[in-house]
Amino acid sequence: MTTAPYRIVIALSAVERLEAWVTFAEKMAAAPSIPIEIHLRAMLTMPEGVSLSEGTLQARHMRDALDTLAKARESVHDETRVYVDYKPMLSVIEEIEERAADLLLVEWAGALALTGGVSTDTILRQTPCDVVLISRQPWQSAGNVLLSLRGGPNLSLGTRVASALADDAQITLLHVASSPYESQPYSVMFGTGSRIARTVTVSGDITQAILTESAVHKAIVMGAAFQQPDWRVSGTSAIVRNVFEQTTLPVVLVRAHTPEEFAFHAPRPLRRTAEPLSVRVDRWFAENTYHSDEFADLHALLALKEKQGVTIGLALPALNEEATVGSVISTVKSALMDAVPLLDQIVLIDSDSTDNTVAIAQSLGIPTYKHPEILPEVGSYRGKGEALWKSLYVLDTDIIAWIDTDITNIHPRFVYGLLGPLLKRANVQYVKGFYQRPIKVGDQLQAFGGGRVTELVARPLLNLFYPELSGIVQPLSGEYAGRRSALERVPFFSGYGVETGLLIDLHEQHGLEGIAQVDLEQRVHHNQPLVGLSKMSFAIHQVFISRLERRYGVELLDKANRSMKLIVHEPDRFSLDIAQISDVERPPMITVPAYRERFGIQG
Repeated sequence: MTTAPYRIVIALSAVERLEAWVTFAEKMAAAPSIPIEIHLRAMLTMPEGVSLSEGTLQARHMRDALDTLAKARESVHDETRVYVDYKPMLSVIEEIEERAADLLLVEWAGALALTGGVSTDTILRQTPCDVVLISRQPWQSAGNVLLSLRGGPNLSLGTRVASALADDAQITLLHVASSPYESQPYSVMFGTGSRIARTVTVSGDITQAILTESAVHKAIVMGAAFQQPDWRVSGTSAIVRNVFEQTTLPVVLVRAHTPEEFAFHAPRPLRRTAEPLSVRVDRWFAENTYHSDEFADLHALLALKEKQGVTIGLALPALNEEATVGSVISTVKSALMDAVPLLDQIVLIDSDSTDNTVAIAQSLGIPTYKHPEILPEVGSYRGKGEALWKSLYVLDTDIIAWIDTDITNIHPRFVYGLLGPLLKRANVQYVKGFYQRPIKVGDQLQAFGGGRVTELVARPLLNLFYPELSGIVQPLSGEYAGRRSALERVPFFSGYGVETGLLIDLHEQHGLEGIAQVDLEQRVHHNQPLVGLSKMSFAIHQVFISRLERRYGVELLDKANRSMKLIVHEPDRFSLDIAQISDVERPPMITVPAYRERFGIQG
């Protein structure tokens, strides 16, 4: 029978001493026979009135530090998080409740200060596990530890903390007696195997006694009540506050969790107060926006993949891309399949190319499929979205990534950048890529100017009708990845509207926290002429209207004109052409009988 691990959450506001915190946590293991699982969390507390999105780059720096240590220490869980908020400690406490953690280690700002935007009393009262608050002074140096406890539930936890801090040094127990004549019971309670070297009993000015005795110690460990009555008046709380303010040593406050006491006090569950939508979007942007460089260690990604037992496939939609498809396939296959087997499958889904696209892919050993020939019983439509939808049937993998085949500056990051958040974060279902998009004007490549439909159509409409998605940098990007379990349950539009439809539908099913985005740096490709962008915009508008129809129960598209007048202005021709532009909405793939049979889906 597998023993459940002893779960420790470390919540820090600074990441400079991560090694010391993890080493301390490892020494806090409940017992040698119980495996330990450490979860690293960083808290970036933003000042009130400042957009949470301003913390994006700092969060990335903190995440890099957490990830570096997670890869180096076996005891540290792979999934690291940086909480960016006005009160990030609330997110930590909420996670502890969801994760059923055993111990919370916190970098403590002090008795009267806010730690992660939250008071000490709130942390002690609301956290449903053992709590250890450690002030920010370094504690790694050798030296004895002073342990000041009255007994009770904190006794065992405080002793473990003191032992982890003292290492090979000694522990002094400062026994607070109710009278000068009280005996010293702790020597019996700790037993002969105790690390307690000596016991000092005091009954007078406890604060002064602690400060005096601490002169020959490197740290002070003190006990806290479940709910501190008042940090500003007499009693245990005031003693902790006074010691904290008058010593230069690290002060450690411990509070053992007893389910009975927790239930008896029945703390009001933490709930975020109502906040503007813009704050939620800013928080998401800061916490869920990544850079592909964070996932450049391919062996680390491979280790995550193997540990989770998942398979990964890449589908390449293509239509007449003979100029670039060979480079795209060779670059990705060499790095992510041959050198490091991150990808289990690469397939080309062709939309009836009339050039050498298919032949090039086949010469490179890549299976190729013409999308009209996949699932012939359901028919076929023109468009990239149709190819993506049918690729779900062709691929066998748990995670599916798509990138366009017209990228002229292809790099493996276009794929591994998309996979990183899915392998690092269990709750992320869908990842969008974004990048700088230079545009070619004549023979000159301008640094910016691409993504015109994004900026003129998609983002304005998202801000108008789906403001929760307004933090998506490039909603129409052609590089994205997701979990099969999510993708098979949403419809796909057959043409230009596929990206918009996927984004809106996956958000509705999994919420904003189920989506992440990754900076893929720069993407250079063949820019479409203006008439092509006009067609794309026309189709995307229809997708937005269809989703608004579903949301509000109105019918608009059945009365709308689906044909578009295109102005033709050429040297020998000036006229109007008519194009029928209307995406077909393919149903969720999981509803297709052949798909259900292929993947053994019952019911």
